[in-house]
Amino acid sequence: MKYRLIAMDLDGTLNNDEKKITPRTRDALMAAQAAGIRLALASARPSPGLYKERDALRMQEHRGVLMSYNGGRIVDAATGETLFETSMPMEAAREVLRALEKLPVTPILDDGKQFYVTDRKGYKVDYECRNNGMICDEVANLADFLHFAPVKILMSVDPAQIAAVQREIAALLPDDLTVVQTAAFYLEVIPRAINKGQGILDICRALDMQPEEVVAFGDAENDIPMLRAAGVGVAMGNADPAVKAAADMVTLSNNEDGIAYALEKLLAEA
Repeated sequence: MKYRLIAMDLDGTLNNDEKKITPRTRDALMAAQAAGIRLALASARPSPGLYKERDALRMQEHRGVLMSYNGGRIVDAATGETLFETSMPMEAAREVLRALEKLPVTPILDDGKQFYVTDRKGYKVDYECRNNGMICDEVANLADFLHFAPVKILMSVDPAQIAAVQREIAALLPDDLTVVQTAAFYLEVIPRAINKGQGILDICRALDMQPEEVVAFGDAENDIPMLRAAGVGVAMGNADPAVKAAADMVTLSNNEDGIAYALEKLLAEA
C-alpha cells in the first residue's frame, strides 16, 4: 500500500457543518483501517475534544494517533501514551495572559482535562466547552491562577476584529511564541515550534514511516503546514483559498463527503 497514514483536521474537514462524521466518510475511513492504514486526528482542540471522533472511528482498535493542540501533544489512541508534547514556559504564559487583559478577547485556558475562564458567559466559552465535552471552571484572574505550563492559550474574538487583534498580539509576543487563527472567531498563542506539519513529522518518526506515505486533509490556515508536510495534501472544497493553493489536490466540501471522495481516488491509484 502506497499510503500508511491518513491525517485529518476535524471541524470543517472530517466533520460536516452539523459536527458529525457522515456515513459515507466513516465507511471510507473504516475500510482504510481494515486495509492497514492508520488514522490520525489533527486538531487545535485539547485531547479530550478528539475522543468522540476517536470512538466513532474505533481508532483504539486500529492503532490510531491523536494530534491535539495543533501538534503540541501527540497521543497513541490505543494506549493513551503521550508520544510528544511541547508546552510554553509558565512565566511566559502568565505574561501573555496579563497582556490579553487589555485586548478585546476572551481567553480560554486548559490543562488537558478542563477549561478555565474568568467569565463562563464569555464569547464562545459555552461553545468551546460543549464542543470538547469538557467542564469549565471560572476563576478570578487567569494569570494569577496559572499553575501549569500550558500547551496553548486559546481566545475567542469578534470575527470583525480578529485580523487586527492577531497583529496586535503578534507584536507583543517573544520570539519563541506565535499566534495563529484556527477558526473565524479563534486565535491561539502557542510555542512557535508547534504546528501540524511538525506534528506529522513527529508521528512519522514514532510510527517508523515516511511523510510521503501520509495523506492529509484540512480546510483552515493552521492546516497548511500539515498539507505541505504530507505526501499528498488535500484541501476541502470549503477550504480557505490559501489552503487550496498550498494543497496538492482539492476535494469536495466537508458537507459532500470530501474525504471519502478523495480517498476513493487516491487508494484506487495506490
